[in-house]
Amino acid sequence: MGRPFRIAALAALMCMATTAPAAPKKAAPEPVPTPEPVPTGRLDSLLPPPPRYLVPQSALASVRNPRSIEEETGGRLGIALVDSKGALILGFNRDDRFALCSTFKAPLAAAVLIGAEGGKFGLEGEIPFGKDDILDYAPVVKKNRKRGRMSMAELAQAAVEVSDNSAANLLLPMVGGPEGLTAFMRAHGDSVTRLDRNEPALNENAPDDPRDTTTPAAMAELMGRLLFRDMKGESADRLRGWLNASTTGDNRIKAGLPEGWTSGSKTGSCGTAYNDVALVKAPSGEEYILAIYLDRPTVDAKAAEAAIAQAAQAALDFLAKAQKSGLD
Repeated sequence: MGRPFRIAALAALMCMATTAPAAPKKAAPEPVPTPEPVPTGRLDSLLPPPPRYLVPQSALASVRNPRSIEEETGGRLGIALVDSKGALILGFNRDDRFALCSTFKAPLAAAVLIGAEGGKFGLEGEIPFGKDDILDYAPVVKKNRKRGRMSMAELAQAAVEVSDNSAANLLLPMVGGPEGLTAFMRAHGDSVTRLDRNEPALNENAPDDPRDTTTPAAMAELMGRLLFRDMKGESADRLRGWLNASTTGDNRIKAGLPEGWTSGSKTGSCGTAYNDVALVKAPSGEEYILAIYLDRPTVDAKAAEAAIAQAAQAALDFLAKAQKSGLD
């Protein structure tokens, strides 16, 4: 179902199951026949790369092809990995649209923190709420029901760490609602991601409906731009802390990390989709944003989460082998 797993910004493309392009015709009347498909895969380039960027095929032999992971789920898988400089290193179905589900809460928290940086509001300012504001999944807001109000910092923390739906809904008006959050993302270079509705309506994930969607590349690039460049140190550190403390992604990207790697993530789930967007850190200290989206798998939730872990392992294994082969 998926398109090839590719190194984008560094311009090397891993195509495990493609056919070689047709050879050009000679001037003679007889055309040159099209070559047979290459049985073991090949490397190609999106743009002509310097030779040093080509990764030997032997270095990729042990890397699992994301296509096989996708096929095992019965759904559609999307992957994008971005480095701290903003380079899109690799992707699989990277530009396909997927339902955001709760992954929108990461840029929402960033919008709140950046708004506070600019003096738009104070993070300790409290937002009141009533019983009609409390959705089914709102563990932190429910604990504060008698209090009837929470600070913006508390709500943002709850939205990221435990994916509290009511916390997200209470914050959205502070950034201009779904339209305002979309405008915030546009202002930070994301021309793709869009939020159109509040919780829980945004989780509908109707076929071919662009509302409340993103692409793996767009979300990875957005979160990289926010965390690595656009947010001030204190705000970025605060968001990092919330991502690292998240309790919802233990069986997703985090479960597929190589030894010595760490991560903090914002997951998203809406019945027909399972997602995870993570800040991952290598033992060397290098940081990346890894976004993995899985749409309409036919397997159960446990297997869907395992597939995300396998996709993370494949992406980072590929990165390690590429770097070892001289891709920098």
